[in-house]
Amino acid sequence: MNSRVQPSAQVDERAEIGAGSSIWDLAQVRENARLGENCVVGRGAYVGPGVRIGSNVKIQNYALVYEPAELADGVFIGPSVVLTNDHNPRAVDPSGKLKGSADWEAVAVTVAEGASLGARSVCVAPVHIGRWALVAAGSVVTRDVPDFGLVVGVPARRIGWVGRAGVRLVERADEPGVWECPQSGALHDEKDGVLTERTPG
Repeated sequence: MNSRVQPSAQVDERAEIGAGSSIWDLAQVRENARLGENCVVGRGAYVGPGVRIGSNVKIQNYALVYEPAELADGVFIGPSVVLTNDHNPRAVDPSGKLKGSADWEAVAVTVAEGASLGARSVCVAPVHIGRWALVAAGSVVTRDVPDFGLVVGVPARRIGWVGRAGVRLVERADEPGVWECPQSGALHDEKDGVLTERTPG
């Protein structure tokens, strides 16, 4: 399997762990979860049954990734992040009877390629985090985040754009609607609230 699993971690035998991945102390990876190559699951993190995770994903300490979440390649999940899965959470039904797994329908948080969720942020399912977006630490995401969106607060709201480097983009003074990464120089075009990368050359 060519992966590293610490002795104190719990990895179900039905889980798929990609080559080069590491599962650290006290982490739990449930049945039928699938992790790609070169992933890191930090201390005390939880990956629920059937969760789908791409390659080169980092799930930091004590993050909770509940099923049926889907994380694309290159996603960063910060410490103590929570991806929920119940839009109307209740322990009991209207009669007071304890609810079981058949009494509710799990809904997903999906996180697209390269996106990052800061420490202790919460995504309230169902919600989609776009490509290369950045959710600030402590934010509560209750609606979809666009590609390259930078969101902060409770509830989270977009305050700007970020590029692939994770640096906040700056609008060019001579070209309204054109956003530039101060680190890489990459350009992006904004139209109708949608940001797209400009193809080099």
